[in-house]
Amino acid sequence: MNHHRAVIADDEEILIQGLRIMLDRLWPELEICGEAQTGKEALALIEKTTPDIAFLDIKMPGLSGIQVAKKIYNTCKIVFITAYDHYAVEAFESEAVDYLLKPVTDSRLENTIARLKSHLKSKPDHSGLEIKMKKIIQVLENRDVPERLRLIKVKTGEELRFVPVSEVLFFKAEDKYSVVQTAQKEFLIKTPIKELEKELDPDQFWRVHRSSIVNIEKIKLIKRSFTNQMMIAFEHTDQTISVSRSCEHLFKQM
Repeated sequence: MNHHRAVIADDEEILIQGLRIMLDRLWPELEICGEAQTGKEALALIEKTTPDIAFLDIKMPGLSGIQVAKKIYNTCKIVFITAYDHYAVEAFESEAVDYLLKPVTDSRLENTIARLKSHLKSKPDHSGLEIKMKKIIQVLENRDVPERLRLIKVKTGEELRFVPVSEVLFFKAEDKYSVVQTAQKEFLIKTPIKELEKELDPDQFWRVHRSSIVNIEKIKLIKRSFTNQMMIAFEHTDQTISVSRSCEHLFKQM
């Protein structure tokens, strides 16, 4: 039985442990020889331990998973991990790499493991691998479609949850945090409104005030307050969001 080794790199410790537990259960023969939470740590770890497989989060502090992959793709198999669903999926379907979409499911990980086992058994075509990997990295680096956030990572106590952005009613700045409001619950995250605006789909999420972004698909009605302030109301909550004068034009045609 071939003995293979892997490293896991993700900026969230709880996600590293979650993937390790899943791999222990679904591929017990695989040895996890190291973990990293930044791109620089991942690169140093891979160079030190020379694993057969590297599970790389695409978005990490310092070096991104893509930047790490550019340096090590000819030394081990690469599996990208991402919370974004737009990342040129057709590119990942080549035999050079695979990808895991957060939150990782058993079925998807089982497929990835099967592909990895098959590729590890075959004789590597270094020239073909280099061409494929360069193409994938080029697609990822020069993608025409900007990043669109699909899941929001929120912590509740010691647990990490993924909230689909489609369930969010609005985001609102509050002190040093941003409120993530769903129909059932309110969460706090440290990502500023300005950064969220860059990652959310602008066709669905509108910045209606310097401190708030709303999901237009969740709007129940738009009304005026007694001071003539435009206000947005949502289903399943009594909370409203005010619209700044400069943003009122967004709703003129609604």
